[in-house]
Amino acid sequence: MRNPLYLAGVISPLWLAAALIVAGSLYPGYSHINQAMGLLGAIDAPTHTLWPWLSHFPLGLLLIAFGIGLYAHHAHLRLARLSASLVIVHGLASLVAGYFSCDNGCSLQYPSTQQNLHTIASVIMSASLLLASALWIFVARREGRKGLIWLSLVCSLFALGCLPWMAAAMDVGRGFGLFQRVNYFASLLWVAGLAWALLKDDRSGQI
Repeated sequence: MRNPLYLAGVISPLWLAAALIVAGSLYPGYSHINQAMGLLGAIDAPTHTLWPWLSHFPLGLLLIAFGIGLYAHHAHLRLARLSASLVIVHGLASLVAGYFSCDNGCSLQYPSTQQNLHTIASVIMSASLLLASALWIFVARREGRKGLIWLSLVCSLFALGCLPWMAAAMDVGRGFGLFQRVNYFASLLWVAGLAWALLKDDRSGQI
């Protein structure tokens, strides 16, 4: 019988893609290439109220659900438990980032307390999922699963490699949205790939 908690992981990147398409279409002049995803939920954005309910809140719940499923079925492996806990932390941070919106234009020049909390939660989101995927390189190696080793390695490297490009894009004011999306989708594709592999195990009775 398939674990519905794994299904939450499979649909997570699809959910974010759909949320971005919908919210971006409702924000006149919004650029997915140059502008941050958080801008869709900024105080002055036309999608301010909608964005957390489209993205942060449902994604947070999906990742928490997947993390719980991952923890429950890998309780015998310490690194897998730690990875699952980081996925749950990511989900919780997503809820916080959705509740505390960006200031006008997500400006960091004179940030309010709300902006600072949003920024901290966003950093935790990025770091926790990156570390979770990196840990699975070792978990998959211990289990002798080459496909999951490569999935975890490639997705971790993509997410990590985007960080300096994001910083550079922020300085020049171009391309930040693109690199932010590659960074996040790399991590969510790891979640989806791992969840799909676990679903296949579940169906074949390996778990």
